[in-house]
Amino acid sequence: MPGRDALSVAIARRGLVVAFVAGLGISITLAETALALLALLWLRKLGDVHARRSVPRPLWLPVLAFSAASLVSALASGHPGASLLAGKGLLLAAALYVTADMLDSAKRAEQFLSGLALAAGLAAVVGLLQVTFCPGDLPDYGAPGWLYHRCARARGFFSIYMTLAGVLNLALLATLPRLLLRTGSRWLSPVWLMQLIGLAATYTRGAWLGFASGVLALVPIMRKQLWLLVIGLLALALAVVAGPHHLRHRVLTMGDPDDPTVKERIYMWRSGIAMWRDHPWLGVGPGGVKREYHTYALAGAIKQRTGHVHNTPLQILVERGVVGLLAWGGIWAAFGVHALRLLRDLPATARRERALVAGSLAAIVGFLVAGISEYNFGDSEVVMVAWAVMAVPFAVARVSR
Repeated sequence: MPGRDALSVAIARRGLVVAFVAGLGISITLAETALALLALLWLRKLGDVHARRSVPRPLWLPVLAFSAASLVSALASGHPGASLLAGKGLLLAAALYVTADMLDSAKRAEQFLSGLALAAGLAAVVGLLQVTFCPGDLPDYGAPGWLYHRCARARGFFSIYMTLAGVLNLALLATLPRLLLRTGSRWLSPVWLMQLIGLAATYTRGAWLGFASGVLALVPIMRKQLWLLVIGLLALALAVVAGPHHLRHRVLTMGDPDDPTVKERIYMWRSGIAMWRDHPWLGVGPGGVKREYHTYALAGAIKQRTGHVHNTPLQILVERGVVGLLAWGGIWAAFGVHALRLLRDLPATARRERALVAGSLAAIVGFLVAGISEYNFGDSEVVMVAWAVMAVPFAVARVSR
């Protein structure tokens, strides 16, 4: 029976959405499995002639252009098979379309961000337990592994602290306008604060810079709440100064060229630029840094082999060339133009909708700035959240129309 089949699909879809949102904070396997199944349902809907018009396809042109640039780069790399396999991360862009399809109202968008906040908040709590009970800096202190493996820096359910930092950065910024405009639930404030403390406990400076940049991006958008933003940033600065020695040291050495991690990144960037100069237009192909880096590594670098150069735009440039970088930048430019136009057109009384769009815009600014010191576009857990958060303004625009 058609009605019963539609009901079954709707129930299954709702369960998959819950699994996907939960997986964004606690399990990459759960998130990717749910995303794959949701993508199949989206494609099924797209194949229906009658339903096709209602299926949202945001940013399809710039995403298609970047995919085409990646394909050409892979085929021209001299290692087409390996490059095509390395480019499979592009499939995670399905999160943009799946999320845009499921957010058919402002209330649904708020529910999605609330679910993301809860999942990220749980990961932050686990991360704080890790650093609280960690005996020292050794990589492993035995069972239970979720607590004692690489516990010197908060990593939550993820394999490394930078992933937790990237997820928290996006979740914090996406929900901050809801706090400032008081459109979120009361429980959101303590969960948000827990995420902020968890972000600090990752000791990931790139994510800190991304978070600060996302907050500053809200200043021209939320002028009435400017004093809250300024006081919040000052309070964070004072907390860092009065905080633990390691936290203060990480902040104060952020721009120190003699800091070991900063110095290593500079070595990677110089090697990356040298690789790009030899392959300027199409790059070395997706995954090419892992193949070629050892021939360009500088003598003073600690890592003589690596899969990325700790800089997202440079990584795109090295692996996909100028053509790929322009196409990649077009995605974010198109998103920014759409979000800013929507903010301009939304009336001041539409506080819920404005909070949703502003949060998405701030989150993507934070994501892009954090990518200056790490390859977060290649981090599956983080980029899935970024694609999903990008869907929010398109959902708001669809509802507004």
